Amino acid sequence: MNHTPAGYSNRPASRRLHRRLASGVESSCVHRADQPSMAPIVIGSLPQSVVREAGMYELLAAEMRIAELEKALAEASAVACIDPLTGALNRRGFDQACRRELARARRSGTCLALAHIDLDDFKRLNDTLGHQAGDQVLVRLVELLHRSMRPSDVLCRFGGEEFVLMLSVNAIEEAAGAVARFLREFSAQRISGADWAMSFSAGVTLLRLDESLEQTIERADAATYAAKRAGKNRVVSC
Repeated sequence: MNHTPAGYSNRPASRRLHRRLASGVESSCVHRADQPSMAPIVIGSLPQSVVREAGMYELLAAEMRIAELEKALAEASAVACIDPLTGALNRRGFDQACRRELARARRSGTCLALAHIDLDDFKRLNDTLGHQAGDQVLVRLVELLHRSMRPSDVLCRFGGEEFVLMLSVNAIEEAAGAVARFLREFSAQRISGADWAMSFSAGVTLLRLDESLEQTIERADAATYAAKRAGKNRVVSC
């Protein structure tokens, strides 16, 4: 069908059209009550296969749109669970991941350890080199931990320079040894413009089935402060 506007058509108008215009017949845009609508006639004249295929196309387009919206919603939800600076989970994401891992551990009978990590002298770093340097150190620590973590391990930026790491282990000694290895690797890195190496203090504990996740974090946090009081740059298990 030629959809070229009538005003720009090169074809001569038909005699019927000339007769209609000459006789003063009203415009086709105005629908008279005594004239039936042409839409049902047009649709009714189409082959059923065409009508059916058009309906299937519309249904497929709607399903594709729904899938796109669901994907966008899932991506937005994932972003809402991530710390934008470091890429570690935030508290919301950590809570969701921990509940999943706790349920899995209960089914399999495996042990979970929780490590609370607090960077040493982080305020001194910010005051000396600026917050941009402090941000770079936070990112560097998370990159190191992500390279060493297993898929089942969970890392969260708990706030400021504090992080919480959940590990699947067989014993507390295994978890403490892993965190001590992370500390050695982190301390071996130098900070541009600083005359000291970065380190962290960490408290490590096993999760108990008779306590909440918050209670476990509190025990690990207390062990971290014990490491601070003992001179920093160390791991204390409890």
